[in-house]
Amino acid sequence: MSSSSSPLVRGYEVVIGFETHAQLSTLSKIFSRASTAFGAEPNTQACAVDLALPGTLPVMNRAAVERAIRFGLAVGSHVAESSVFARKNYFYPDLPKGYQISQFEIPVVQGGEVSFFLGTEKKTVRLVRAHLEEDAGKSLHEDFIGQSGIDLNRAGTPLLEIVTEPDIRSSAEAVAYARELHKIVTWIGICDGNMQEGSFRCDANVSVRKPGAPLGTRREIKNLNSFKFMQQAIDYEVRWQIEQIEDGNKIQQATVLFDPDTGETRAMRTKEDAADYRYFPDPDLPPLVIARSWVDEVKASMPELPRAMAERFVQQYGLPEYDATTLTQSPAMAAYFEAVARGSGQAKMASNWIMGDVSRRLNAEEGDMARVPVDADTLAALLRRIADGTVSNNAAKQVMDALWKGEGTAEAGVDAIIEAKGLRQVSDTGALEKIIDEVMAANADMVAQFRAGKEKAFNALVGQAMKASKGKANPQQVNDLLRQKLG
Repeated sequence: MSSSSSPLVRGYEVVIGFETHAQLSTLSKIFSRASTAFGAEPNTQACAVDLALPGTLPVMNRAAVERAIRFGLAVGSHVAESSVFARKNYFYPDLPKGYQISQFEIPVVQGGEVSFFLGTEKKTVRLVRAHLEEDAGKSLHEDFIGQSGIDLNRAGTPLLEIVTEPDIRSSAEAVAYARELHKIVTWIGICDGNMQEGSFRCDANVSVRKPGAPLGTRREIKNLNSFKFMQQAIDYEVRWQIEQIEDGNKIQQATVLFDPDTGETRAMRTKEDAADYRYFPDPDLPPLVIARSWVDEVKASMPELPRAMAERFVQQYGLPEYDATTLTQSPAMAAYFEAVARGSGQAKMASNWIMGDVSRRLNAEEGDMARVPVDADTLAALLRRIADGTVSNNAAKQVMDALWKGEGTAEAGVDAIIEAKGLRQVSDTGALEKIIDEVMAANADMVAQFRAGKEKAFNALVGQAMKASKGKANPQQVNDLLRQKLG
């Protein structure tokens, strides 16, 4: 990534690297058959393997490996033919083994990149790796006065840890990267992306430096589980580091937490380095060997990816890049757009309606694109009626109100609503001429003003004609006929 166009903060360049833990959408854990379902009573979904009872052995979950392969293919990484699991040793009450099984020297997914738009500018963040590992349990401090409770339901849940190069240069870029990554993992079905439940957790390594200087000392903000807090946390941390440096203090490498209530980050512990974890290959797990034929098989089952689909929308439907990127936010939205565009033959109009009217209504109801009350065929029928001049754009919004309430479906339903509400646009030249003659007779002063060169008077006459037709006249025809009659 070039940092030539990096925005500076008070003369400092911001350098950010990301580590994201995506919880894989398997039904069972990474090394056991215990369930991964969210929300169970504490300690009811931890089996002997998750608890590391003596004599238990981990067994690799094939579905977790397949999800790692899918991710590698989606971001153009190298999927390693052979990768190794290691023990990461540290002691914490919710880590029953005293170590976490992870991958260290040889991860399953190597390299790759994630591209996205920040406004109109295309950005690319390089990935170092993505590796498989197990989650730890959870310490609960709220429910026990002066004590902590340990819930081991999460222990052994499969995670894919996705690590970037320090390529990100602002909090806005960090959030855009995280959103794009979130879109990719949910789009390819490897993670449900539920940030409230902890399925998609981001850690941001933040440092600052003067342009051209060596990298500064980084502090890692842990467990950012909302895009809003992510931006606030990074902005606060950047300001704090710059103030420390300006005051002549040295930045200490540390792990910090963001407090949404105060909007501040605070140090949790001074940071360990890899050496502190005493990694060594796990003796209970053989190397993970992935045959090329398996990778090919997974590749054949992959959906069209959002960036490729956006590029196709630009080529095939002539959409602007912005529309194409917006419409590929989710598979449901993209599929809905394609069905409406094909059914109506009006791609740009379909895009405008989905990004405008449909999205606005869904947002107001906190609805979901997968369950739009007006199906694609019905919206396509309505757009055809706008295109052929049966209804005006404004009248179509009234038809949409009725469709949204479930008052009709498909072409027959659209036509029935247009008739019932008397919304059909008047395009009969004879009828329009009669209205215009009456308007001109009743507004002789405006006619005189227009003929004296006042263009505003023309717009007023058009307005009067539309009013006389109760908004049903075809505005273009009214314009043309009125200009003819005014000479």
